[in-house]
Amino acid sequence: MKADEKPNIKDLSAGEFADYLAAVKQPAYRAKQIWQWLFREHVTEFAAMTNLPAALRQQLDSSFSIGRLAILRRHESQDGTVKFLFGLADGKSIESVVIPEPNRLTICISTQVGCAYGCAFCATGLLGFKRNLTCGEIVEQILEANRSVSDGRRISNVVLMGMGEPLANYDQTLRALEIMIEQAWGLQISPRKITLSSVGLVPQIQKLMEQTNVTLAISLHAASEELRGRLMPVNRKYSLTELIDCCRNLPLPRRKRITFEYVLLGGVNDSTADAQALCRLLRGVPSKVNLIPFNPHPGSEFHRPADAAVKEFYQVLYDHKLQVNIRRPRGDDIAAACGQLQGQSQAELGNPLAQAASN
Repeated sequence: MKADEKPNIKDLSAGEFADYLAAVKQPAYRAKQIWQWLFREHVTEFAAMTNLPAALRQQLDSSFSIGRLAILRRHESQDGTVKFLFGLADGKSIESVVIPEPNRLTICISTQVGCAYGCAFCATGLLGFKRNLTCGEIVEQILEANRSVSDGRRISNVVLMGMGEPLANYDQTLRALEIMIEQAWGLQISPRKITLSSVGLVPQIQKLMEQTNVTLAISLHAASEELRGRLMPVNRKYSLTELIDCCRNLPLPRRKRITFEYVLLGGVNDSTADAQALCRLLRGVPSKVNLIPFNPHPGSEFHRPADAAVKEFYQVLYDHKLQVNIRRPRGDDIAAACGQLQGQSQAELGNPLAQAASN
């Protein structure tokens, strides 16, 4: 942040904002009123907070900004999926995807610019890691999506499965989750409708499940140490054995399952032998498996598996009594499907925000 820039009010913790209100001699209950305006009403200027005294609105305006993401591009798929390219204040960009369904509206959000984990099949990994997102930038993806929905619906389900590894940005991600879940002044999204996907950072997984009740999804993609190590470099730090042992011992409520994401790569991990190995690996783990036929993207060496291979893989898991689902691609015609998110820089787009940031 530049010296003359005001901090984004949505990046403050409850404790930090309480300290601010005390310093300006305002009662503590004002915090709830202000958070409601920000996260329930989605206001973009302090002047709109009409139940606050005018002097407080002016004080807030002089102290803080209400940070927003710039919508640089908005692409809508033939199936109704919408991909947003959001511009950040520093000239970088991220992507989010909104998936409409008859009874819910799901958003897939990013937690980092780029990603440091370099999974071989993922487009985001090609960017490398740029930086973590702030709490405000994470939540604002949901707010901007809500503002852009024309039929009056609001986001009901959130998947932290966009660009980046959420658990590598743990503190900001956890703060954002608190805002999403909060019923009194936040986004009022049930933790049952929030899914966080991780490549398998074992210590952070254990911490997350102690501190939240969100649904955990693990990017698995292989049932052997050797293959997972080739596909996912994180396996060299947290082995498959260590990861599965962690999952097996998590204190999950009854009937709650861990979702395992398994991208099927043609000729790589999609054989019936791979399926049988996956069944052995997950024995004793309360699990649900999402099979994801690979979504091709430029620069990738992998290809989508044959339909017959997908069906055979599914059948092996089904016959072993695993709960299994084949994820139908959504938005792959606009490169919005799983593994395809690869944000462009604002400089590449000729965006004036990028030009201003470079001056």
